[in-house]
Formats: sequence, structure tokens, C-alpha cells
Amino acid sequence: MYIEELAIIIVFVVAIYLYRNYKGENVGKYVLDQVQGVYDRFAPYSFKVVREKTKQLGQEYTVRQYTFQVVLLGGFAAVVSYLYFYNLIISIIYAIVAIGFVPYLAYLRCKKVYSEFIFEQIQVYTSNTIMEFGTTQSFVKALEGVVNSGVLEDPVLSDVKQMINMSYDNGTIDEALDYMSKLYPYYIVKNMHQLFLQITKEGAQNSADSLENMQLDIDMLVESVYRDRIERATFHKSFLQFGIMLYLLVMLVQYLLGRETYLVLLQRWYVQGLMHLVLIVNTYFLVKGEKYYYENVGAE
Repeated sequence: MYIEELAIIIVFVVAIYLYRNYKGENVGKYVLDQVQGVYDRFAPYSFKVVREKTKQLGQEYTVRQYTFQVVLLGGFAAVVSYLYFYNLIISIIYAIVAIGFVPYLAYLRCKKVYSEFIFEQIQVYTSNTIMEFGTTQSFVKALEGVVNSGVLEDPVLSDVKQMINMSYDNGTIDEALDYMSKLYPYYIVKNMHQLFLQITKEGAQNSADSLENMQLDIDMLVESVYRDRIERATFHKSFLQFGIMLYLLVMLVQYLLGRETYLVLLQRWYVQGLMHLVLIVNTYFLVKGEKYYYENVGAE
């Protein structure tokens, strides 16, 4: 009991210290800035790139949204763990661990935004290249037309410019096509490049039907990807509801056994170990589901 009271006092002291020293600022913003500074320092380069693009797209969370996420996860973890163990120290530990997942969730969300952006850019690249080729009958000229149209953004824009430079330097499009296909391994990219390579080698006669079929394939793929996003969003909502209900099954157990009986059982080390295992397995289940939802969006 003394340890729990000490923990409460420490929490209040920290809160008062932050308020008195940063009363001219938003305390939540200060804490978030400190955490973000540490995370930015050690975050992988790939994450910094996708997060910067997320900011440019205007889809990065605001300080208020991140603060809400911290409060929501920390509060939920504290309440649920207290219902399991009726121990304030354990609840605080679980709340801290839950808050530690916020940067990881931000990482997954930024990857999702970036993946969707890249897919949309690739769709624009392939569709517009096919349309430009119908006019120019030259793959390199078609790429130049796409670049000059202003429909592409970095990093795809820079990579298409690199393709143009490689084509002029080598006098052939082979290396440029291979470069782009490896950089963006979408099958629509590989198929389109293979088609243009075949047209270049064998001549541009009677290529209109092949290009039209390729455009239809791209349209069908885009439709299926957007349909998949809608289905994923619906599944994600149901998945979260199911995951939360799994956490709250302990309330049903306490109702069936009686709270007094449950507290007596909880004094046994193996029962506590089992309860910890239930929380960890449920959390692993939720995190894996979140990872599945956010990753490979826009993939074929």
C-alpha cells in the first residue's frame, strides 16, 4: 500500500513540476516534443523520409491528436490492467508500456500514407506514359511529356527524370526500364516496361490494342486496390472492437467467480502469471492486426 501511495505522490510531483516550469507553454506539447526529439534522433532514415512526405501531404497528426492517442492508450491500459490485478504500480507500468507503442503506431500510419501516395503516383506514371506514347510514339518522349505535365511528385518524379537521363546516356531504354522496375516492383510497371521494350525492339506498328489492354489492366488494378482499402477499413473497425472485448473478458470471469474469490485467487503467483500472459497475448494479437492493416496498402 505504501508503494502505491508513493507512486501517486511521484505522479503529482512530476505534474506540478511540469506545470510550474512550463506554464507558459502547452505541457502536453512540451512532453510530446521531448519524446519526438529522442525518437527522431534514433529513428531509421526510411521512417524520416516517409514521415516528411506525410507532413507534406498534410496527413501528419497534430500535437492534439498525438496527445489524445497517448491519453487514450495510457488510460485504457491503466484501467484494464487495474481490473486484472487491482495494483496501481502494475497499472502504471502497463500504461507506460502502452504509451511506448505510440511512436510505432505513428510509424505504421506514416508507412500506410506513403504507400498509398506511391501507388497513386505509379498509377499516374503508367497511365500518362501510355497516353503520351500514343501521341509521340517514343518512350523517352512520352516520359518527357509526363515530367513536363507536372502530374508527378518526388520521389517518382526524380526517378523518371533519371530514366530519361539514362536513356539518352546509353542510347537505349533497357537499363532505364530495369532501373525503374527494380525500384518500384509493381507488376503493372514491369508489364508496361516489357510491352514498351517489345514495341521498341519490334517496331511500333499495331501497338494501339496492346496499349489499350494495358490501360484497362491498370484501371482494373486501381479499382481493386481502392475496394481493398474500403474492406480493410471495415475489417479494422470490427477487429478493434473484438480485441477490446477480449481484454474485458476478465470482468466476466470476476462476475462468474465473484470479486472476493477472484482476489483470493489473484494472490497466487501462477494466477498472476496467467493474467499477465492473457494481457500480453491479447496485446500481441492487436499489434499484429494493426501491422497487417497498415502495411502493404496499395500493393498488388
